[in-house]
Amino acid sequence: MESWDEDGVRARIREMAAQDPGRERFGADTHRYELTPPLPETEIRAFEETHGIDLPTQYRSFVAEVANGRAGPCHGLMPLAVPRPEAGEEWAVDDEWEQDRRLGRLARPFPLTEPLPGRINPLTDALPQGTLMLAEQGCGIFIRLILNGPRTGEIWQIDPDWGGFVPVSPDFRTWYTDWLESP
Repeated sequence: MESWDEDGVRARIREMAAQDPGRERFGADTHRYELTPPLPETEIRAFEETHGIDLPTQYRSFVAEVANGRAGPCHGLMPLAVPRPEAGEEWAVDDEWEQDRRLGRLARPFPLTEPLPGRINPLTDALPQGTLMLAEQGCGIFIRLILNGPRTGEIWQIDPDWGGFVPVSPDFRTWYTDWLESP
């Protein structure tokens, strides 16, 4: 398993929060520079078994060692398991998050071997199969982790209106670390 420096990640997020007390940075008003506790191995394994998948190592180790979500790129990292929002708080992406948890969806083959640039039909349910939504950028744009096939472990962005479905990072560690290191 590829290990993370949990203390280092948390220290950097505290530093980011201190530099942005008004939460002006994109997404900070949503994730509030907070991380949820990591998930126990038994919960991660149960998720994988329920959905018939093996999570990519970098993401799996992050969830096990650092956090099950919140502070991260875009409007924050979505949880693998559901620590529901605080009472009265709703997620703008509840439906998308719940769609990913439909049995069989995550284990289906990822249908693309090459990027699909340009406009795509947002009703095409087959495109995100075999992927896990990591973050919401806004306006129906989602960041997804490829779970199977030759692109396993890559991070792709789906923008049905203009950008299509295209790679944005070679792996989870690069994607998350780039966010941590950004000004």
